[in-house]
Amino acid sequence: MPRYVLRRLLQAGVVLWGISVLIFCIARLSGNPVDLMLPMDAPRETRAQLIREMGFDAPIPVQYLRFLARAVQGDFGTSIRFRQPAFRLVLERVPATAELALASLAFGVLVGVFLGVLAAVRYRRWPDIVVLGATSVGQSLPSFWVGILLILFFGVRLGWLPVSGLEGLSSLVLPALSLGLLPIVSISRLTRSSMLDVLHQDYVRTARAKGLVENAVVYRHALRNGLLPVVTLVGLQLGALLSGAVITEQVFAWPGVGRLAVDAIYNRDYPVVQAAALVGSTFLVAINFLVDFVYTWLDPRIRLA
Repeated sequence: MPRYVLRRLLQAGVVLWGISVLIFCIARLSGNPVDLMLPMDAPRETRAQLIREMGFDAPIPVQYLRFLARAVQGDFGTSIRFRQPAFRLVLERVPATAELALASLAFGVLVGVFLGVLAAVRYRRWPDIVVLGATSVGQSLPSFWVGILLILFFGVRLGWLPVSGLEGLSSLVLPALSLGLLPIVSISRLTRSSMLDVLHQDYVRTARAKGLVENAVVYRHALRNGLLPVVTLVGLQLGALLSGAVITEQVFAWPGVGRLAVDAIYNRDYPVVQAAALVGSTFLVAINFLVDFVYTWLDPRIRLA
């Protein structure tokens, strides 16, 4: 176990280092932020002085080494736009993004697993056909388009729910429904496929032969083993929701990391972009690490080695 944990931590470090290189290079492809900070008719001397003060006059490898040396200490620099530590700005937005992602994932898991089990138990009957048809349609619907429809119907036409901002649990409903559509589709289809394999196993037939009620056979015996591949998908979905809720946060004016990152990209705010990307990547790596341990709880035959 300790050797396995150490190996995974080393792998995580290499992955995060590679991500830091990509983020650092890609962020600078958008141009020099000094161009946005100064008027077009600013003197060359003023522009050159600002470039020196911000460290953009050094070679790119030197800039990266400076960035990396500070990043490992949790210092991503000062936001060019807000004049505040970039890491602190990102951490202030993390709770809002985590709240939205967890609510969307919980909604997706509950509905997706239920639909997947229903389709598997009623294989080739009308519930199975309806679930497959609905998930096929849902897979083709962009989350931002669904979000706009939810705003128009439940927010504007009916006036039941707020359409923007973070004003309590009621403001969480619409963005969570919009963002939870893709997890529902993926989880329900994978749960159906996994349950179809499990329901034909010998131990399931034995449980039925013992006289157990069908619900006990399905949910107590079959579902636990059928959830193994779903756990991996749920972990990946959570990481994707944490780091990829950018469009949904923009549509609903949700004060999360995604919206902050988009604004930072428009303003060429390198420190905030780099901090947001690395924080999201760290969450994704940590979630994948946690999924391995959940595997051992669901299936005692699996051992970490």
